[in-house]
Amino acid sequence: MHPIAWIALSLGLLCSAAQAGQLRVVTEETAYSYLRDGRIAGTATTVVEATLQRAGLEHYQIGLYPWARAYDMALRDPGVLIYLIARTSEREALFRWVGEIMRIEYHFYRLREREDIQIADLETAKAYRIGVLREDVRHQYLQANGFDKIVVAAHNNENFRRLLNGQVDLVPMPEQDMIILCQEAGIDPARVVKVFTPDTATRLYMAYSRQTDDDTVLRTQAAFEQLQADGTVAKLMSEPR
Repeated sequence: MHPIAWIALSLGLLCSAAQAGQLRVVTEETAYSYLRDGRIAGTATTVVEATLQRAGLEHYQIGLYPWARAYDMALRDPGVLIYLIARTSEREALFRWVGEIMRIEYHFYRLREREDIQIADLETAKAYRIGVLREDVRHQYLQANGFDKIVVAAHNNENFRRLLNGQVDLVPMPEQDMIILCQEAGIDPARVVKVFTPDTATRLYMAYSRQTDDDTVLRTQAAFEQLQADGTVAKLMSEPR
């Protein structure tokens, strides 16, 4: 998205949020949350909206941000709902967790022509430049595991462009995100290959900021549990893009 569009979208959200009692819902651009025809769409977005409607929380505004900005808002401000956010032990006490929307695997990708890059395990990946999103779970995970050749970006497409230009050697991404980035760039997906997949899936949630009031959190948790129990969450997440 063009930087001016990001700014306009962000300013619109901030103005709307000034209304009393309005929730701010924040996310980043992924295969499950994206801008389409002037509104935030995607399967994860549909799940969030269905949950808020079931909870009777009608006054909310969804905004699409660079991940670090969305994450900072959810850390700092009351009445902020963020998705899709990975639930980790480091983040456990920082947010009020509503429900698990999906689980996902991240794969390390390289360009097919870079046959010199061979990854046997996480340790051997430390020799290469790795592109990640700032303050994303992948960024935090690599830092915690002693990686020092990390190149941070604000958006996934920036990381992808750096991979194509040879500015980074590897990018960790979900398969669906990589497919969409290739399509948007007009690149044959066969040009990138998986070289390593960590053995743990990442649990992606919707979560409230710590300062959000109890009533809002409890109503949202109850609504999500109902939608999960009756199969609505699984149905919505299986719908095509």
